[in-house]
Amino acid sequence: MNYWLVKSEPSTYSWEQLMKDKQTCWDGVRNFAARIHLRAMNKRDLVLFYHSNTDMAVMGIAKVKKTAYPDPSATEGDWSAVDLVPVKALKTPVSLVNIKAEKKLQNIGLVRIGRLSVMPLTEPEYQLILEMGGVK
Repeated sequence: MNYWLVKSEPSTYSWEQLMKDKQTCWDGVRNFAARIHLRAMNKRDLVLFYHSNTDMAVMGIAKVKKTAYPDPSATEGDWSAVDLVPVKALKTPVSLVNIKAEKKLQNIGLVRIGRLSVMPLTEPEYQLILEMGGVK
């Protein structure tokens, strides 16, 4: 199993909306590195859902339901999308400030490459963020 983090501005698509919708097509990604990560996602991989710009915190856990397929929102180019379903909200959102303060998380893409919208995590990084969010 692989672990990932995806970012979305809450005004565009929020964790709360994913919980309400129960499934979403994760489309609109127009970054080559993020596209590589989308294409590497496997069914049932776990995904941390991060609110960018306003909350700047990990809000919940999602799961890959459908692996990469052609992005239906792309009018040109070779872009991919995946389908995500919510698993559960974190008891306490984990802020970027708290993530940056944790020495064991200094190498994650969220800290090193702030603009990247889809990024891999190691299992220990994923588990540490869950622990920080009150999820065992």
